[in-house]
Amino acid sequence: MIYPIVKFGKEVLEKPAAPVASFNGDLEKLVTDMFETMYAASGVGLAAPQIGISKRLCVIDISSGKDPSRRLVLVNPQIIDVEGTQAEEEGCLSLPVFRAKTPRPLHATVRAQDVTGNYFTQTGEGLLARAFCHETDHLNGVLFIKYLSRLKRDSIKRKVRKMMKAGEW
Repeated sequence: MIYPIVKFGKEVLEKPAAPVASFNGDLEKLVTDMFETMYAASGVGLAAPQIGISKRLCVIDISSGKDPSRRLVLVNPQIIDVEGTQAEEEGCLSLPVFRAKTPRPLHATVRAQDVTGNYFTQTGEGLLARAFCHETDHLNGVLFIKYLSRLKRDSIKRKVRKMMKAGEW
């Protein structure tokens, strides 16, 4: 099932998500649906709040579906270490059409659970580190525009309000 993507301005995107406590078939189905939704939207990551579900769950595939072995499921993730810096163009499915050079760590290590509840730790570099941080931020109620200058952030917010008034958002 493909879920509609929740856009900036909805409360679910600005609140910390609840931890996942049940590891069962419902969670597996949700993960399958999240990958399907992410691929349909041409994303490389999707957090549950982006589909209106306030759970600490995200999916990532920096191969955009080209390499099934690159699919990652992060349940209750925490960034436990970061190193270096990078500032690359970043976008968000919940803020379509807006992209900006965003500072992130070059390396990020995440500790999470898989879909069965087993803990694992993984380190990512470059785009994967960016995805770990971006999606974990979503679970903490933070959007990438928080890292932009106040001027750029306010400009994006004004444009979104204008689009809302015009019925385009």
